[in-house]
Amino acid sequence: MTPDLMAAGAEKLAAWNARAKADPSATGLEPSFRQGVALYVEDITVSFDGFKALNNLSLTIDVGELRCIIGPNGAGKTTMMDCITGKTKPDSGTVFFGSNIDLLALKEQQVSQIGVGRKFQKPTVFEQLNVFENLELALKADRRVRASLFSRLSGEQLDRIGEVLTLIHLKDEAQRTAGLLSHGQKQWLEIGMLLMQDPKLLLLDEPVAGMTDEETERTAELFLSLEGQHSLVVVEHDMKFVDQLTEGRKKVTVLHEGSVLAEGLLSEVQANEKVVEVYLGR
Repeated sequence: MTPDLMAAGAEKLAAWNARAKADPSATGLEPSFRQGVALYVEDITVSFDGFKALNNLSLTIDVGELRCIIGPNGAGKTTMMDCITGKTKPDSGTVFFGSNIDLLALKEQQVSQIGVGRKFQKPTVFEQLNVFENLELALKADRRVRASLFSRLSGEQLDRIGEVLTLIHLKDEAQRTAGLLSHGQKQWLEIGMLLMQDPKLLLLDEPVAGMTDEETERTAELFLSLEGQHSLVVVEHDMKFVDQLTEGRKKVTVLHEGSVLAEGLLSEVQANEKVVEVYLGR
């Protein structure tokens, strides 16, 4: 490919990304939730050197639902998230965002731009910047060099940052360098950065790992406050935290060997003999 063609391709991609951020419908990537379902995962299979990380996995997440996913290490939880976000392409199966967007046809960046946010276990923030600046960079706006150099935050944007600072319990830390935050505070900041993108679906991988009991409790309060406004998928091993999130009335999904082993209320899956045998122990 010639340099001219490469430059033209890069220019078209930049223009597409700008349109997707400013108006998803302009790219034909506006999800439809008229069926009441945010995420469809159907018969997904992923193999690595003959090992099936996912084996005909199927599940659905409703609009505004908070779903906890539990299961032993190697059950396929991370691979499932990789397929949803475009990081891994499965051998077979389908993944739809809403009823109309085939996530398997999109690249990672495109998936994040249409309203799917993912938080990894280890927080990734800009440690040299302060908390406010981290949230500012995460704003759902045109962040190309020229736009960034000449842009100023609007009153609406400042209000939104203020709302998120309060929501993630960091209002009093707004000017503090992110690298000086505690581990739990960095987790909250990263969640805040995702919220600045206004995602419709949030994928959260072991969000309270390494947190103190107090931080874990406040994180549960945060997630419960987001329920209904966003669809949340929380992968977690901390059963006390799962209990706080599910409140005895929400569905929990148990994965094992790449498939759904059990699904139901937490009390139901905790009483399931197969779940006890492979994951919870006696």
